[in-house]
Amino acid sequence: MKWITINKLSELTGYSENAIRAKIKKGVWLMGRHCTKAPDGRVLFNPEAINAWVEGR
Repeated sequence: MKWITINKLSELTGYSENAIRAKIKKGVWLMGRHCTKAPDGRVLFNPEAINAWVEGR
């Protein structure tokens, strides 16, 4: 699955949901690259792009 919920991302990465939200707010993770807003308004995350960020790619 390309896009996952914040709850699942928190579970997989160990980052709290608040830490994840802070990364978006600070512009560390970018809308359209690391996360996106689904048609229902929910924010979803791309774990592949986040892994690339972790690895410095």
